Amino acid sequence: MKLLTHNMLTSKCMKGVTVGYPLGIVAKDVKVSETEFNSDFLVRIIPKLDWNTLWTAADSIGYAAELPKTIVENYESNEDFLKKVHHILLEVDVVTGDLVCPESGRKFPINEGIPNMLLNEDELS
Repeated sequence: MKLLTHNMLTSKCMKGVTVGYPLGIVAKDVKVSETEFNSDFLVRIIPKLDWNTLWTAADSIGYAAELPKTIVENYESNEDFLKKVHHILLEVDVVTGDLVCPESGRKFPINEGIPNMLLNEDELS
C-alpha cells in the first residue's frame, strides 16, 4: 500500500465511528521500488494531501527523517523536496501489516500491498 493511498483512506463507514481518520499503520514488511519521477503530478497532488497524516504515516514506518514536518515554501520549484515527496508517496510500499481505526481500534489487514477495508455486516453503520 502506497502512502498516497493511505492518505485518503478512512473507516468512517463503521458503526460508531464518526471520523475514522487518519488510520494508524502497523507495518510488518515495507519495500521500496523505484518509479519514474513526475514533478507535474506531485505539484498537483501536494495541495490535496493531509500533510500531517503523511508525515505521521512516514514516521510510523521509519521514513519520517526523509520528509520535512511541513510543506516547504515554493515547493513547486524545489526539485529536492519534490523528489523526497515522490519517494515517500510512490516508492515506499507497505507490503504486509495492518491499518488501525483511531476510534474503534479495528484492524484492517494489508496483504501483498492491498489494504482490506471490507467490514463485517454487524460493523456497517
